[in-house]
Amino acid sequence: MEQRTLGQTGLRVSATALGTMTWGSDTDEHEAKDLLTEFLDAGGTLLDTAPGYGQGTAEEVVGSLMSGSVNRRDVVLMTKAGVTSGPDGSAQIETSRRTLLNSLDDSLARLGTDHVDLFMVQSPDPDTPLEEVAAALQSAVTSGRAHYVGVCHFSAWQVAYLAGLMRGGVSLSAAQAEYSLVRRSPERELMAATQNLGIGFLGCAALGRGVLTGKYRHTIPADSRAASTHLAAYVEPYLKERFTGVIEAVTTAAQGLDVDPMVVAVAWALANPAVASSIVGPRTAAQLRPLLASDLQLPPQIYVALREASA
Repeated sequence: MEQRTLGQTGLRVSATALGTMTWGSDTDEHEAKDLLTEFLDAGGTLLDTAPGYGQGTAEEVVGSLMSGSVNRRDVVLMTKAGVTSGPDGSAQIETSRRTLLNSLDDSLARLGTDHVDLFMVQSPDPDTPLEEVAAALQSAVTSGRAHYVGVCHFSAWQVAYLAGLMRGGVSLSAAQAEYSLVRRSPERELMAATQNLGIGFLGCAALGRGVLTGKYRHTIPADSRAASTHLAAYVEPYLKERFTGVIEAVTTAAQGLDVDPMVVAVAWALANPAVASSIVGPRTAAQLRPLLASDLQLPPQIYVALREASA
């Protein structure tokens, strides 16, 4: 698998990253082990988790695997902080220094390690000054609990402002946002900001939360996320009719190239020079294998055709 440099750091990450959102809930530990083993065997390195995934169970599964069958040094481990689930299941956002650093300590305990390679603030918090966020990120690095730091779902101006606040030899290394053929908003400002500031861009949900696989073209499969009580709302925004043309274009391109539609969708996202890595979150190893078996680089005419179809 291709390895790419994360912004202007010396950190190399796999072009495709493995997400763990379903680990410990829809994906049990045995399936997670198969996923991670096949991912690492194919040259993958970047593993994305968060305390909010399964209310900590995803991190516990990752920690269990790294204490047994997986060498910690083979994994570029990324976790997050700043978002928790409230009593009613709604997302609670808080990025105070206390919350971020306590969350990091709790994550390290679940992961069974003394550091993560990349520590991310999961969402902007309107009630916490960015100066305080910067101080917390610097503390995470200077204390040795994280090697690099970044943010998720921050606007371009927030990324730029936060990057300017970093001190003490600690820089903002990464910015993550959803990026796919059905979500191209980072192209407007965020990607330009990350490229000019030397910050690595991490795209997530490259498969459009599953719709770009083509599985929802005619119906909602009973075993899919859209049929799940706890994940249906995650998929629903991209089941709208206005995305039909994009999905059909991906399917047509995949048929012409004799590959799985998911391979086309991820290859398209990775073709953008701003993207250091694209995160995918398959629930099973069988869903991951087509991506691992392909090193597709889209022909320019197909890349342009998909851009036009999703414009």
